[in-house]
Amino acid sequence: MGKKETAPNKRSRPSDSPESPGASSADKNITDILESIEKKITSFDARLALVELLHKEFMALRDSLEFSQQQVISLATENEALKGTVQSLTEDVAQLAAENKKIKEGIIDLQARSMRDNLVFSGIPEQAEENTETTIKNFIKQQMKIPAEVVDKMAFHRSHRLGGRRPDGQRPRPIVAKFHDFKQKELVKSRGRQLKGTDYSVNDQFPKEILDRRRRLFPIRKRFMAEGCRAVISVDKLYVNGELYRDREATPWLY
Repeated sequence: MGKKETAPNKRSRPSDSPESPGASSADKNITDILESIEKKITSFDARLALVELLHKEFMALRDSLEFSQQQVISLATENEALKGTVQSLTEDVAQLAAENKKIKEGIIDLQARSMRDNLVFSGIPEQAEENTETTIKNFIKQQMKIPAEVVDKMAFHRSHRLGGRRPDGQRPRPIVAKFHDFKQKELVKSRGRQLKGTDYSVNDQFPKEILDRRRRLFPIRKRFMAEGCRAVISVDKLYVNGELYRDREATPWLY
């Protein structure tokens, strides 16, 4: 009797069959890996793009910085040139100021020289339609006690009252007289001591600038005299014990 043959069993699908659960799991893992790689690549691309953008911005910033540095160098050069120009202008202004002061002092000196022969008589009463030369001569005779024969020989280039007529009751206007002879002028001036204690005075005529300077020097002279020093004012200069007094605040015109 022959061997009984049994029907063959159904063949089971291999585990690596696409339809098997194991295959699906492997495919999924590969897909996840690919997706992960793709995401990383995408992220890397994005980062690379960002790096490129940052690089461009850095290059632009570097160019801007280099341009700014060039500008700074250019401005520094211009600043040095301007400093030189300002220094030159400052020196020019100082020179002009010195020249202007010299010119001004020269004009004041010329004015003072033109007044060298002048005396100002203050306190003499005014008369209607007066002749100022006659008024001065009478004043010199009566108040300054100079002999008539000397006074009668005195001659004047001109004489007149200073300023406009004042209202009644005010101090009379001074009379300025320009002597023909300087020695005669000095003689009258030297007799000014005769007027001490009166309302009269006789003084040299000076430009306004010198008068202002003399007003500043009088209190200083008085202080030195109180200390026992010999102090003398000559025009706009003060001499103390024979030495010129100089002070940048009190006598700036001497600097």
